[in-house]
Amino acid sequence: MSSNDSELHIFLFPYLARGHMIPMVDMAKLLSSRGIKITIVTTPINSISISNSIKISKSFSASKIHLLILKFPSAEVGLPDGCENLDFVISPAMIPKFISALNLLQTPFEEAVMEHHPHCIIADMFFPWANDVAAKLGIPRLNFHGSCFFSFCASEFVRIHQPYNHVSSETEPFLIPCLPRDITFTKMKLPEFMRENVKNYLSEFIEKAIESESKCYGVVMNSFYELEAEYADCYRNVFGRKAWHIGPLSLCNKETEEKAWRGNESSINEQECLKWLDSKKSNSVVYVCFGSIANFNFEQLKEIASGLEACGKNFIWVVRKVKGEEEKGEDHEEWLPKGFEQRGEEKGMIIRGWAPQVLILEHPAVGGFVTHCGWNSTLEGVAAGVPMVTWPVSGEQFYNEKLVTEVLRIGVGVGVQKWVRLVGDFVRREAVEKAINRVMEGEEAEEMRKRAKEFAQMARKAIAENGSSYSDLDALIKELKSLA
Repeated sequence: MSSNDSELHIFLFPYLARGHMIPMVDMAKLLSSRGIKITIVTTPINSISISNSIKISKSFSASKIHLLILKFPSAEVGLPDGCENLDFVISPAMIPKFISALNLLQTPFEEAVMEHHPHCIIADMFFPWANDVAAKLGIPRLNFHGSCFFSFCASEFVRIHQPYNHVSSETEPFLIPCLPRDITFTKMKLPEFMRENVKNYLSEFIEKAIESESKCYGVVMNSFYELEAEYADCYRNVFGRKAWHIGPLSLCNKETEEKAWRGNESSINEQECLKWLDSKKSNSVVYVCFGSIANFNFEQLKEIASGLEACGKNFIWVVRKVKGEEEKGEDHEEWLPKGFEQRGEEKGMIIRGWAPQVLILEHPAVGGFVTHCGWNSTLEGVAAGVPMVTWPVSGEQFYNEKLVTEVLRIGVGVGVQKWVRLVGDFVRREAVEKAINRVMEGEEAEEMRKRAKEFAQMARKAIAENGSSYSDLDALIKELKSLA
């Protein structure tokens, strides 16, 4: 193959969930900026936000990025029409149907690969069958991880060694074996199927994804070496797998408009939001957001509102649109304490729906971030240099919390004890108030903020020319070209 990067053609196949699509679209922008032809494979509904995100960008050649749209088999598995994204899966009964639909994408995906002959497939870890498709064509398949080296190593050591089977209760701490540094965990913070030792569609889905990882060519991580060096080394040396860290991917978005449209159209005018932030003092605003999947009940939302009011800090709070409330109008929002918005008119802003998160976090007025510890949000907080209040819900978020609070020491936990899908473990207003105050004021907060700013500088150096992530991307491109 010629040394011209433009001859390299890569298929990207993101998992159909917002938190997985966003970094892979950023990856497409990054690879295309190096002259590589990219095809993003997705479904009709998901193609809309991806297309908008690509069109708005000015910092790369959009002509190098193409969309290939596969029909999503919702009717075949009994899902409502248009239910093509995990964000639309609103009940546990829909999850196995959604997984079945993902598996039915294998044949059309294989046909597309056979037709277009890419040199490589980078597919989300939750498409384990992409290994078989790549093998048929004799090309490498790389796994994309929606998480980090620390959380993968920690969860794998827990899965392999099962230390949770040697404790007397769900709350008794156990040491995670083989992991650099002593990190303790509890059984309560594990998914239900691990806690209860049951085999079901979800445990099978995750097992297949993990098994496929050991058979793929290598892994691409949205992280940077300086953030978790000992865990990146652990991944490569203990598991003996190839890995490239090329993040933080969010930093490939340079313009205000790019950041505002990242992932979805914002539910608020970004200029209005920035103007409000401009009126606040440096480090005086706490930003509260729990991602696109968590769906807290009314009681929990009331506790958050009361905690925010009690701590007395300026805030931006992003709330998922609550089902049934749209028809009633804002005056009937039962989840808000009476008069909450009127009392906090100057101090607070509630965004209902999608927020321009990267823009908000990067603003100098923001001094703290209450987060569910999804990896995108966590890394965006790191890249912005903002200390965090950690509030994990499910997934690998409890491991991400450990990285933030115990390894990096740039955050404090709100006190969540139990892994609970969607609705989360219940947290009282007093805990919300206390945790926010800890990251926003006092000596401990200043120390965390200082460390957070240092990691933010490291993040920017990592993606700059000759930085660790820049160099790893170079190495990946070089290796893929040699294989092509």
